[in-house]
Amino acid sequence: MKAIYFLVGLLALASSFASAYDPSPLQDFCVALNDTHNAVFVNGNICKDPRVVVAEDFFKHVDPGNVDNKLGSNVTPVSVNELPGLNTLGISLARLDFAPKGLIPPHTPPRATEILTVLEGTLFVGFVTSNQNNTNRLFTKVLNKGDVFVFPIGLIHFQFNVGYGNAVAISGLSSQNPGVITIANAVFGSTPPISPEVLTKAFQVDKKVINYLEKQF
Repeated sequence: MKAIYFLVGLLALASSFASAYDPSPLQDFCVALNDTHNAVFVNGNICKDPRVVVAEDFFKHVDPGNVDNKLGSNVTPVSVNELPGLNTLGISLARLDFAPKGLIPPHTPPRATEILTVLEGTLFVGFVTSNQNNTNRLFTKVLNKGDVFVFPIGLIHFQFNVGYGNAVAISGLSSQNPGVITIANAVFGSTPPISPEVLTKAFQVDKKVINYLEKQF
């Protein structure tokens, strides 16, 4: 009987791991297609008929992003939405561009682990763990050209250009459509807005502070 319980537990654990990431494809490729006529629905997108797939379905050119904004940064995603050939393959990337002192603020891609490589410049990066042992631990590192850093799935993280020139990085993500939740935007700029009563209680500040922060987003 103990052996049966152990086997059931092991199968449940294996199932949880299997469903934690994008499922593996059961075909060579499934180029995403917006047209639903005579198509097959797999992994969140319709599949293009393989007989009419072309090389361009697997190709995209990525230009430098415009960093002339309040944050001094720009994220150019290359997910299944921009590159249809990624459909069902469980991977995507993003180009990160930074002006001096540019920041990609605390955020998380809810469906992906992120691995970042610095191509140019110097970045200060970090992530915060879940509240294991009632403590949210912060891990940080200064990265230079050629350095690689990983942000575990679901954890809030940031990237900040601490160099004197522009910086460029590439992030690989373990999902064809990782999504992104920018913490400040989600909390203070949601539609409809979160009740001020909730936010004043959560952050232990006056309602005027909440109103000010909401106006920023």
